Amino acid sequence: MSARTFEEWVARGLVHQATSAAVGEALDGERLTGYIGFDPTAPSLHVGSLLPVTLLTRLQRAGHRPIALVGGGTGRIGDPSGKDEERQLLTEERLHENSLGLRRQLERFLDFSPAGGALLIDNAEWLLKLDLVGFLRDVGKHFSVNAMIARDSVKRRLEERDHGISYTEFSYSLLQAYDFLELYDRYGCTLQLGGSDQWGNIVAGADLVRRQRGVEVHGLTAPLITRADGSKFGKSEGGNVWLDPELTTPFEFYQFWLNAADEDVVRLLRYFTFFEVSEIEGLGEAVRTRPAEREAQRRLADDLTARVHGEAALDRAQRTTRILFGEGDLHELEAEAVRDAFGASPTTRIPRAELETGLPLVEALALSGLCSSKGRARQDVESGAISVNHRREADPRRELGPTDAIAGAYLILRRGKKTYHLLEVV
Repeated sequence: MSARTFEEWVARGLVHQATSAAVGEALDGERLTGYIGFDPTAPSLHVGSLLPVTLLTRLQRAGHRPIALVGGGTGRIGDPSGKDEERQLLTEERLHENSLGLRRQLERFLDFSPAGGALLIDNAEWLLKLDLVGFLRDVGKHFSVNAMIARDSVKRRLEERDHGISYTEFSYSLLQAYDFLELYDRYGCTLQLGGSDQWGNIVAGADLVRRQRGVEVHGLTAPLITRADGSKFGKSEGGNVWLDPELTTPFEFYQFWLNAADEDVVRLLRYFTFFEVSEIEGLGEAVRTRPAEREAQRRLADDLTARVHGEAALDRAQRTTRILFGEGDLHELEAEAVRDAFGASPTTRIPRAELETGLPLVEALALSGLCSSKGRARQDVESGAISVNHRREADPRRELGPTDAIAGAYLILRRGKKTYHLLEVV
C-alpha cells in the first residue's frame, strides 16, 4: 500500500474536487473499495473514458479494490450531465450489446481475477427490482428539489426554452446516489470517483449513505479534459476516438495521440500514463527545447496504443506511420495497414479487369470525384497537384496498372497536400 497515493494524484493534476480532507487519508490508508460508473450508451468506451478507467487502474495499483459499475439500469435513462438535450432512449437489445462491449474493454485494464480483486457489476441487478413507491418514500425524501434544480446540469437545461429536461432525466441523480448506497451495503464501498461533471451526483450519493447508514463515505472528481485552446478533448475529424478497433483503427488511435499539441502533451502524460512524474518533467523539457522531435508525443502514443490495443497493433501502427511519412515504400504495407490508415477516406471500388487493361489516371481521378472532370484532372496532373501512392505524377497520359496496387488491393490518390481518395481493387 502506497502512503503517498493522494499526493501523487494531486501532483498529476488528477484531483479537481474532494468531499473532504478525509479522502486523502482514505487513499493513503488501509485497503478501501471505490467505484466509477460507465453507462452503456454507446458500443464502446472512447478516449474521454480513459481517464476514469485509469483512475480505477491507479486505485488497484495502490492496493485498493476497484469496482467498475456498468449502468445497465441507469443507461435506460441517461445522465443529463454535460448534455444540452434529451438522450435518445436505447432498446433493451442495444443496451445489452453495449454492456458486453464495455465489459470486454474494461477487462483489458483491470485485474478481475480473485488475486486482483477488481469487481465488474451491473446496476441493473438492483435498479430493475426497485419498488417505485418504496423508493420515493425511502430515498426520494432525502433529496431537495431546490438543490437539484440549482445544479448546473439541470439549471442550464431549464433555461433552454427549446429543450428543457424530462422527469426521467431529472431523476437520474437519485438512481446514481442509490448505486452508492447499494455498493456500500454489498461491498463496503466508501469512495466514488468520476469527472467533475459528476460532482453533484457524487455528493448526493455520499449524503444518502450518511443519512441512511450514519457513516462518512467519500467522493473525488478529476478535471474534465479540454485542449489548450479550450476545444473538446477526444474528438478527431471523424468524430469520437473510440477504444474499439472496429470503430477507430489502432493506426488512427495512435495518430490521435501522436498529433497531441505541445501545449497539451505533458498534461496528457500526467493523466494517462504511469510514467514517474520526474520522467514526465524530462519529456516536458524535451518539448520546450526540441519540439520538432516530438519525443513526448511518441512516448504517449506508444504507451496508450500498447495498453489499449496490444503490442502487435502498436508495432503495425508504428511501421505504417514510418512508411506513410517517408521511411519506406508504400508497397511494403499490408492491405490491413492501408485500411487502418485510410479507412476513413472516401473510397471508390474499381474492377481488377480495368486495372489489368490499364486505367487512365485522369479517368480514375474523375471517377473518384477527386477532380471534377477529366479536363480538370489533366490540368491538376500537369501542375503537379496529383500523387499516386505518395509519388507525384506529371504525365496526364499515365495509366494505372496491377503493379500500382498496394498489396494487390489499394491505390492511394492524393490531390494537393491533404485531400485523399482510396481506390479499392475488387
